[in-house]
Amino acid sequence: MSAQKPSASQKEHNSLNRLALKAGLFYIFAQLLVRGITFLTTPILTRLLSKTQYSDIRLYESWLLIIGPIFSLNLYRSVERAKYDTGENYNEFVSCTQTLSYLSIGICFLICLLFKDPIKIFCDMNDLMFYMAFFYTFAHTAIMFMQRREKQMMRYRVSTAVTAVTVIPATLLSILLIWIGRETGHSDMLVSLRVAGYYVPFVLAGIVIAVVLLIQGKKAYSPSHWKYALLFALPLIPEAISIQIMNQADRIMVRHLIGKEAAAILSLGTTVSYIIWILEDSVWNAWLPWLYEKISRKETDDVEKPWTVLMHGFGMLSWFLVLLAPEIVTILGSSEYRDCIYLTAPMLTGTLFRFYSYSYTAVENYHKKTGYVAVSTVGTMLLNVVLNYVCIRSFGYRAAAYTTAFSYFVLLLVQSRMEYRLTGSLIIPIKKTVAISLAYFALCCASMLLFSCPALIRYGVLLAGALLAAKFLLPQCLGILKLLKK
Repeated sequence: MSAQKPSASQKEHNSLNRLALKAGLFYIFAQLLVRGITFLTTPILTRLLSKTQYSDIRLYESWLLIIGPIFSLNLYRSVERAKYDTGENYNEFVSCTQTLSYLSIGICFLICLLFKDPIKIFCDMNDLMFYMAFFYTFAHTAIMFMQRREKQMMRYRVSTAVTAVTVIPATLLSILLIWIGRETGHSDMLVSLRVAGYYVPFVLAGIVIAVVLLIQGKKAYSPSHWKYALLFALPLIPEAISIQIMNQADRIMVRHLIGKEAAAILSLGTTVSYIIWILEDSVWNAWLPWLYEKISRKETDDVEKPWTVLMHGFGMLSWFLVLLAPEIVTILGSSEYRDCIYLTAPMLTGTLFRFYSYSYTAVENYHKKTGYVAVSTVGTMLLNVVLNYVCIRSFGYRAAAYTTAFSYFVLLLVQSRMEYRLTGSLIIPIKKTVAISLAYFALCCASMLLFSCPALIRYGVLLAGALLAAKFLLPQCLGILKLLKK
């Protein structure tokens, strides 16, 4: 008896899975390759710059991440969801919405010019850093509009190419300028040289992308598109700011409460957690379009199993990085940054908790209940700031890593509750997520006790963990890939 031919709906289902798999794997590989370049320059920066200069650069990056969502009105966050409501006018929506973002950035720039000197003092900026912040915000906004559109269309080649032609030249140029500055006796200008060398390529690319998006959309103004984007994105501004404050507040507060050198050590710890964040962010951005399609087709039963595998996969990877923390810190920094190894477990698992929470916030964003996301995130941010202030003053700068991890765990719980209130159910059961989260947190923290043992013991534990992961997780990963290929 011949096998039954797949139905039209099954063919469409399989086609989606194949497209998501192909595009997603390409996106992950390309992002790891391109964005890993930035991470690999950390050992160079920590050796070319003093601790104070390294801290100044990281602080400047923190301010850029905070002001970006505010000045641009966070409108690029509406791009993914708009695909399902704008249809053939999708490119038009993107071009019109980006225009509104640029108008907002321009108005914010004019307002800040009126208070230029107080802002420079408060943010520890010079004139170059002040003006570059606005130019870069414009460029970053353009790049975000383009990347989110391409991602939602499951097209990643253009997005990755743009990232490559900005990140690679920016990284190489900034290092070259820093080296020239040191060799010519201009050590006091190294921070400015880094800012100029790194951000100018982004500004140039942003101008080109803004023009291209406008040409493709063929329209710069639409009241209906502006209203849609504002209703979706404005509630997410507090959420975006809160996330960035949670990510950056510990360094800013340590800098002012303890000192610049302690902030530099904490910044290097953040860089270590950036290893796992690069992969998590790449996987999530590849995963999200597929998840949205599954929700729109009411096929959410397909989600829990692969997501559980991802949670365990990243949990194991975080644990491996903790075991290798002494070697990673030695490579990235120097003996001056040795204390950073004791920050790795809470910082890596804090990033892990944040990744786990994405599965709940995505559902809220899909249903355009962005206010739910904002309320829960703002509340958690306020908790984080209070805990940071109290614990840093009481226990020192290391406490900041634990308070941030705890805050992300609270955010995970709150976001799951919000999804349940919205839909009456959870795609990913919260009991499973909590059990996995606490297990990896305990495992990572306990593994820091091995730092005082001979390195061979850590390597032996790492090898045993890798064999365990290969035995239990690898078959599940291969099974999911086979399922998607069918």
